[in-house]
Amino acid sequence: MSDELAKAKAAAAAKAKAAALRKQREKEVEEKSPEEIAKAKAAAVAKAKAAAAAKARTKAGGEEQVEEKPPPPSINEPLLNKYIKMIQERIGDEALEAAYINRLAKEVPTLVAKKETYFQVAQCLKEQLHFDYLSDSHGIDYETHMELYNHLYSFTQKENVVLKVKLERDEPVIPSLTPLWQGANWPERETYDLLGITFTEHPNLTRIMMPDSWVGHPLRKDYEPHDEEV
Repeated sequence: MSDELAKAKAAAAAKAKAAALRKQREKEVEEKSPEEIAKAKAAAVAKAKAAAAAKARTKAGGEEQVEEKPPPPSINEPLLNKYIKMIQERIGDEALEAAYINRLAKEVPTLVAKKETYFQVAQCLKEQLHFDYLSDSHGIDYETHMELYNHLYSFTQKENVVLKVKLERDEPVIPSLTPLWQGANWPERETYDLLGITFTEHPNLTRIMMPDSWVGHPLRKDYEPHDEEV
């Protein structure tokens, strides 16, 4: 079979298929009631108008901006407000750098203390708000600065809170929380070992993972191995 003949047959088959489809649509229209036909036409007109309006808005000022509704208040908002009020009454209105609900971490109230009020805020959380358990403490290097995270839990109140503080990378020094929670001992040593954050008043601030002879702190973003073979 020549190419011309094959093309002709394919074109004829496509034409026949289109004719059959058109006939089927006409039959479907005939079977519809006048009311259904009117509704279908109205829906088509409305759809066309909406498309035209969207196109006009895009042409006039870029893509249409959809106004986002603010999320509903968190169920833990009253707890956050309670912590803020207590800290401000005990320490002062400027004790916190920020306070918010962490919606990406189970709606946990999060307090960001200033470096100079960090220990006082922690003490208030322990003694006035009864956060008697330090479940986790760790640091993160953000290159521009470092942050220290402390996850606290109150067994009496059944509440969680996170206490954070921002530190300079060049000289990250902060008071130890071991006088308040003995459980801070090893996590602070680990943070010192891997990030180089110094905790004043820590009872035994020595390396806990790397050998004492290790040079540098492996979790710093600018860390370079002293031994090229490592």
